[in-house]
Amino acid sequence: MSKNNGDSLSLNVHYLTRIEGHGNIVVEVRGGVLEQCKFEVTEAPRFFEAMMRGLPYAQAPLLASRICGICAVAHTTTAVHAIEKALGVEVSRQTMLLRKLNYCGEMLDSHLLHIYMLVAPDLLGVGSVVPLAKSAPEVVGRALRMKKIAGDICAVVCGRHTHPIAMTIGGFTRYPSMEELHDLSERLESMRADVDATVELLQGLALPAFERDTEYLALKCEDEYCFMNGSIGSTDGGVWPVEEYRQVTNEFLVAHSTAKHARNVRQSYMVGSLARFNLNYQQLHPKAKAAAAALNLSPKCTNPFMNTVAQLVEIVHCCENAIEILRILTEEGVAWEQPVSPASLSGEGVGACEAPRGTLYHHYVIKAGNITEANCIIPTAQNLANIEADMRVIVPTLLENPADRIRQSLEMLVRAYDPCVSCSVH
Repeated sequence: MSKNNGDSLSLNVHYLTRIEGHGNIVVEVRGGVLEQCKFEVTEAPRFFEAMMRGLPYAQAPLLASRICGICAVAHTTTAVHAIEKALGVEVSRQTMLLRKLNYCGEMLDSHLLHIYMLVAPDLLGVGSVVPLAKSAPEVVGRALRMKKIAGDICAVVCGRHTHPIAMTIGGFTRYPSMEELHDLSERLESMRADVDATVELLQGLALPAFERDTEYLALKCEDEYCFMNGSIGSTDGGVWPVEEYRQVTNEFLVAHSTAKHARNVRQSYMVGSLARFNLNYQQLHPKAKAAAAALNLSPKCTNPFMNTVAQLVEIVHCCENAIEILRILTEEGVAWEQPVSPASLSGEGVGACEAPRGTLYHHYVIKAGNITEANCIIPTAQNLANIEADMRVIVPTLLENPADRIRQSLEMLVRAYDPCVSCSVH
């Protein structure tokens, strides 16, 4: 339902389409005064942290992967890292290379899904990817080709595309063959042409011109574009070890959302591809920097709609990074390694990884091999307050437009964050 008579607006989007999960946009303007502006998360909490309590530690990553079918690798990896810290497990270089390769696969898969299936229909003037498949079959075909390769990376490294089963505490229970690695390498090299075509596609599409300065948070590493490990960094200044994540995320409840909100220095902050780009630009692959320049993206960018462009820059980076990791693995060979055993069966650890949508934290306390406490901080939940802050600024600039145009602009704003609502109510 929506109506607009110039200085008053009543907008209720129930439910917003082309995002993962269920959420509503509610806006009320009366006499030119913005009285209500909310993104309502309406899904029931699923209490994964409560389900983990009492479980043997080895089961936590398997359960954590079920939090999401899109970012299952991120949840599994973050849970594994947290438990390894708690129990004193130091993994091999080969294990880290395979985990990073697997992570490239998930980033590619999730970003391609968002750009082509969720955002592109708005930019190409269609309602969904279904009519887009008829009007621009080459565009959808390109997306599916790249997504297939991304999914196959995860399947080769972790046993299957969704909900990985071969990644475990201390290593892997399955290792890819040389034939599988050579095949992935050849396919990724051939994928470069489709990646370049994606850059050309976005160069010809116009994103809304909207700026609002905010705080951006992401993991930072000295020597690489950071997807795992590292420290928490902020564009407002400050660096924190991941163990101090509560000091940074500061979760709080709001009446209109079943997911928590978060704040750090300001009343809200943003995580995700744009935050990573703003904080880690110098560590990008040269081809990714070239793509950013071609797409008019440079740090510090404060347009949330450009998060989609930052995702494409990360696609370029991850494609090249995966090719390089595969070169190392095929040159050195992949040897069977028994997973490293824990030094202790009791301890406490925090793991942090950059999920496609932003920084993800898993925190576990383990006693005598069983989990006694669990806590997860989800990227989408961290973004919710910032989405609403953007909405409060952009709505007054749109009031002279028809209600349907305002609705579409707000829907595009929320989609730009690529929210995973089911994750946020984990």
